[in-house]
Amino acid sequence: MTSRPIAPDAPRLSYLVYRLERRIRARLDEALALYGITTTEYMALGELRVRDGLSSAELARIAFVTPQAMNLVVRDLEKRGLIHRDAHPDGGRILRVHLSRQGRAALRRCDRALDGIEDDMLADLDDSTRVTLLEALMRCTRALHPPGPG
Repeated sequence: MTSRPIAPDAPRLSYLVYRLERRIRARLDEALALYGITTTEYMALGELRVRDGLSSAELARIAFVTPQAMNLVVRDLEKRGLIHRDAHPDGGRILRVHLSRQGRAALRRCDRALDGIEDDMLADLDDSTRVTLLEALMRCTRALHPPGPG
């Protein structure tokens, strides 16, 4: 199977995914600003909901930002009481990041904004197509995920 466009004049799939990501990002930036949250902060908070106790470096890799940029995000989130940090059980200088009660509440408010964006995006798709799209995107994401250490 080829990744070439089905029709000669159809756009490339990767181009359409990029355009969609840019449109989602613009809408998300605008919606989250109403809550005083940036998209990078939202990504970090959302990841902590799924995988509590990550380090700033791990969050940086997930959010596609530099460790230095994520350190600033984490410090700001901590100052605002949305997260807290503690020492890693293995020792060293690594600090684990955890959602606070306020962070979970902020995340729920922001989730509602994303729900609206996704509702608009998926309005013309039936439930079966939505499930197929979700499964296909998860497989594509896994296929391009860099191998982990070891």
